[in-house]
Amino acid sequence: MFAEERHRLVTEQLSLQGKVGVADLSERFGITRETVRRDLAQLEQVGVLRRVHGGAVVAAKASTAEQSHTARTTQNLAAKRRIAAKALELLPQGATSILLDAGTTTELLAGLLAEELAVPRAEELLVITHALPIAQRVSPALPLELIGGRVRGLTSAATGSHTLAQLDSLRPDIAFVGANGVDADFGLSTPDALEAAVKTAIVGCARRVVVLADSSKLGETALVRFAALADIDTLVTDREPDAELAAALEAADVEVVLA
Repeated sequence: MFAEERHRLVTEQLSLQGKVGVADLSERFGITRETVRRDLAQLEQVGVLRRVHGGAVVAAKASTAEQSHTARTTQNLAAKRRIAAKALELLPQGATSILLDAGTTTELLAGLLAEELAVPRAEELLVITHALPIAQRVSPALPLELIGGRVRGLTSAATGSHTLAQLDSLRPDIAFVGANGVDADFGLSTPDALEAAVKTAIVGCARRVVVLADSSKLGETALVRFAALADIDTLVTDREPDAELAAALEAADVEVVLA
């Protein structure tokens, strides 16, 4: 088989599965692992993939890769809606302070809060957020406390020392947090250090931490870890985690809720 044909098949597998393994490709094509590594190096040079230990992932899954807010709102939308609806069921009864992290799934949850709970529970709920899209969803239907700071254009969320100082002074009842990666070993991660610092502060200040992550995030890692699995209480997702992640979540005493 010519190299061009191997490259085409590798690209197809990446588009379907998001990753390839050196050992698997070596067996599939009947070539040495060194030849596979050369193929992957050539594909990396043209931006098709990013090499990782034992294989490669699509370039979009590089540790610092991050899509715009507009692009993310259309991805895995059905799963995110189910996750948001399930997250709504986790709210405690009575007066509750709710801290919402930036993210497209938390934004959907904000919409549900405003649409379904505004009338019966408006006086009992306080929503706190540093994300402008979430603030727009919530206000004026529910009481809102907006945390300030330098707004990052890609996510429209406040970051920096001013944001962290405000979070440090809070103790909300429940926080809903997004993540770009949920990994058995690395924990919870995101591509940007400033966003990671805010997420760490949110996890650290809340009485209960619920992570909202669709199944495309499971088993993935981004550049910056912001929390260990043991730092969170609940993971809401749309698919059972694989055996390795499921065991790690159980060991960390994390409740897994399927939407």
